Amino acid sequence: MHVNDTAHTVTVDHRATVLDVLREQLDLTGSKKGCDHGQCGACTVLLEGRRANSCLLLAVAHDGAHLTTVEGLGDAEDPHPLQRAFQERDAFQCGYCTPGQIVSGVGMLCEAAEGHPSHATPDEVLQRSNGEPAELSRAEIRERMSGNLCRCGAYPHIVAALEDTTGQVGRRSGTAHPAPGPASDRDSASDTASAR
Repeated sequence: MHVNDTAHTVTVDHRATVLDVLREQLDLTGSKKGCDHGQCGACTVLLEGRRANSCLLLAVAHDGAHLTTVEGLGDAEDPHPLQRAFQERDAFQCGYCTPGQIVSGVGMLCEAAEGHPSHATPDEVLQRSNGEPAELSRAEIRERMSGNLCRCGAYPHIVAALEDTTGQVGRRSGTAHPAPGPASDRDSASDTASAR
């Protein structure tokens, strides 16, 4: 299993989940065990660049897989742009859901950069879809992040952090790249500018 660009060989019980392996064998405790039923998103990882609930993934079924956890996105010296935005926007309270929110947010921003629609994408946008990056309104962000729950209710700050980071995450990679020009016509462009 390749986790955060490091190859690991582990022996696991056939019932062990990827979350169990990350936490108990690889000592990567950023992914949290919340509901353990794939409903809260606290255990979100990127599996081959796509969001996945690690509590639902059997480890033996992911031999050779490439995973990214919150530890692989950035660190204190060089945080990922979304980690920085979460700090600047105070997008966490107890912090338990924060790693899953951040990993899911990076995956969501990559999906939007690839032009993938969501349930909230208006019909007229779908009709003119051409693979260009998806426009992320607040409604789009809320819909795309609906698989991650925050009991503390920090949602407004989480949405603001994701708005701040729109355009800074590349296709599939989850890596940062410079934003393409000035901020687009987001719902809170003036709030975003004043918060920096």
